[in-house]
Amino acid sequence: MFRDTRAFSGFSVDDTDRAMRFYADTLGLRVSKDDAMGGMLTLHVAGDRDILVYPKADHVPASYTVLNFPVDDIDTAVDELAARGVRFARYDGMPQDEKGVMRGNGPSIAWFTDPAGNVLSVLQQQ
Repeated sequence: MFRDTRAFSGFSVDDTDRAMRFYADTLGLRVSKDDAMGGMLTLHVAGDRDILVYPKADHVPASYTVLNFPVDDIDTAVDELAARGVRFARYDGMPQDEKGVMRGNGPSIAWFTDPAGNVLSVLQQQ
């Protein structure tokens, strides 16, 4: 039934203007805003799979990773993001190094949040 569908994902934020600055300026994504749809954002990512980011007055940050960014070199990605002001999350019980990267337990991965508190990650491609 859905084999050829162009499914897409979405998540909420509490402030789309702040989210737009983060996703466009900090992460460098191409972002568009549709004021006719209440300020909904579209994150335009490679592979032609847009991601919707919608405003929600009673937004509660997702407690799980809503968006993963595969990278070729996690150390370079973490260093570049840190230089742009991104702070990496630390989780109890996760063996993360001084940069916040968990290594040796699947792909190397580091988590951070957007301004609305949603969890994002960079992970090293195998």
